[in-house]
Amino acid sequence: MKYCRIICGMLSALTVMLCVSGCGTGEQSGSTAETEQPADNTPFAEYLSNTWISTGNNTVVWEDDVSAGFRAYLPVEAAGEFEYCFYFSNTVDSTWAKGEHSHAGMPGSAYTIDAAEIGIASEAGGAVRETKPVTFGGSGTRAVSPGETFWSDPLTYNVPEGQYLVWTWYVHGEMIPATVMSDLAPTYVSGDGKKFIYTNEIPLPQLIGCKRDVQKKIALIGDSITQGCGTPQYGNAFWGANIAKALGTKASLWNLGLGYARASDCALNGDWLARAKHADLVLVAFGTNDMVSGQYGVGKPNAASAIENWLRQITGSLQEAGCEVILLNAPPFDFDEVREGIRTELNAALPAAAESLGVPVFDWASLLSDPNAPGKALYGGHPDETGCKIISDAFLSQFADRLPA
Repeated sequence: MKYCRIICGMLSALTVMLCVSGCGTGEQSGSTAETEQPADNTPFAEYLSNTWISTGNNTVVWEDDVSAGFRAYLPVEAAGEFEYCFYFSNTVDSTWAKGEHSHAGMPGSAYTIDAAEIGIASEAGGAVRETKPVTFGGSGTRAVSPGETFWSDPLTYNVPEGQYLVWTWYVHGEMIPATVMSDLAPTYVSGDGKKFIYTNEIPLPQLIGCKRDVQKKIALIGDSITQGCGTPQYGNAFWGANIAKALGTKASLWNLGLGYARASDCALNGDWLARAKHADLVLVAFGTNDMVSGQYGVGKPNAASAIENWLRQITGSLQEAGCEVILLNAPPFDFDEVREGIRTELNAALPAAAESLGVPVFDWASLLSDPNAPGKALYGGHPDETGCKIISDAFLSQFADRLPA
């Protein structure tokens, strides 16, 4: 197996992500809508996210023939015994970097699941115990078609308080959609099925689904700032995790943030946005990568008017599905003069756009910048632990009337 290419790709991708943004943006002429079959409503109504770690697809594990085991240690939102069911999408949700290797709406190639299981562990990267097989239509294996969406069979499993839920599976194929973790969760790859080594790119289920009762289903959709980049390794101190922990088991929080994601990616209205439509409340946070990298295939910063248009499309689509929406403006990122001009124009236009849509704006930009130098990111372009605490505290206070008491 040719793991040099995979490992080198992981390291280079991580370097790019830390240096740029891991968010996405883009300019669009006319409609960017793609036609993808929405996921089945019934399982999504029953199974809610039980981890605040984002497991969407923003890249692919590419090689002539990948044959490997992948393992992730995931913190759970609600400990205890529940029925679990896992959802998968063999399509890339958002564009990575300039889209050289993967872009939004790109179907993965055919691949095979040779085996899958869940277990628990007491510490990150620690010994896995009490494993239980995950099956698909009663079988331990499954052939997956390009662009296919599917669910596992349900199974009952107990994750005790303070333990990690450990997902392990063995797959082989050529271009399998994956997520770049950026040290948000402990993730590993194995070539022999026995020895697991660190990896930053890992294919995973798109939903760690858990059947549990909550007062409100919340989804966050955005870029790497939503995903949680910039906070301490495995620290679960990003703003989405803070909100989830503050609300406890009264709410579920599904983090759909993806590094390098653009508003133009989300406005394609594919399976990524379709997943968000199953939430009661959706926080929409895009703009940074629309200014950094631009729309896939365009390769330059997008105009504020284009970004606003995509945000309108995303919001309208969510509202049509019955979702309550909160828009977040574009945070500071220490941009150059051109990009800062775009950010300033977008943020100035957003309140009126939000009012016309009947949705509120969460002004996290003002929380994260110096009033005397609005473009300066006080806590880093990817807000650090302190910045994320400021964000989550302000959000919980401002929108207390929309959240479970």
